[in-house]
Amino acid sequence: MMKDVSIGRYVQGDSILHRLDPRVKVVLSLLYMIVIFILSTAPGLLAAFAVTVFLAILSGISLKSILQSVRPVVFLLLFIFVLNLFTIRTGTPLVVFWIVKITDQGLLKAALMALRLFLLIVGTSLLLTLTTTPLLMADSLESLFGPLKKIRFPVHEMAMMMSIALRFVPTLVEETDKIMKAQASRGAEYDTGNLFARAKGYVSVLVPLFVSAFKRAEDLAIAMDARCYRGGEGRTKLHVLRMRGKDVFWLLFLTFLAAGLLVLDFIV
Repeated sequence: MMKDVSIGRYVQGDSILHRLDPRVKVVLSLLYMIVIFILSTAPGLLAAFAVTVFLAILSGISLKSILQSVRPVVFLLLFIFVLNLFTIRTGTPLVVFWIVKITDQGLLKAALMALRLFLLIVGTSLLLTLTTTPLLMADSLESLFGPLKKIRFPVHEMAMMMSIALRFVPTLVEETDKIMKAQASRGAEYDTGNLFARAKGYVSVLVPLFVSAFKRAEDLAIAMDARCYRGGEGRTKLHVLRMRGKDVFWLLFLTFLAAGLLVLDFIV
């Protein structure tokens, strides 16, 4: 199961979204999240779902890879759905049994909340991690936060730390999977017993995982120091980010779609 986590994994491709300027994708991701949180009606969120499907087509990524980004939070989706289903009691009752009361409004709100979270995960994954390499992500963040350099904010170092952290998520996930299999072969149990017994079993995973993570961090620091890395002062870039006409077009087009979603949600 751990190897199926796709957070931080880049899917190689040459689609429209892959070639889009990473700064545009960061801006569109923020806009996408804001719009999804504002939308409150079923037609608005369904239209947002259609836009997300359009983004998936533009990305050229297989449906399996996209759904893998949702798999780690399936339990959270179900929890949000069930919580809203049983706590919202306004509307016409559909099922009434003892203290359980399910209404049409509760069912609708539960579905919309689960759909909102689903769209947030899939949309941001399509615009960022699945179609943007960690290096380009760091360059885009450094460029967008460039004005903060005037107040001596360490923009380059911040972007580098975020990029490294994102890059090592799949590596640590794979390491966790290997450690769990190795400990299971030695008799460790994670799914049996009470809560304390399970927590004790996971200690045998966390300790070697932390040791491995610190060793990787030390190796990375030594490698960066050996290459004379001294932060962002005076550094140049092999590939300089430049906005093209296509980037401006897709930025304006997708912004127009976002505005259309808000208008549709308002008038419905």
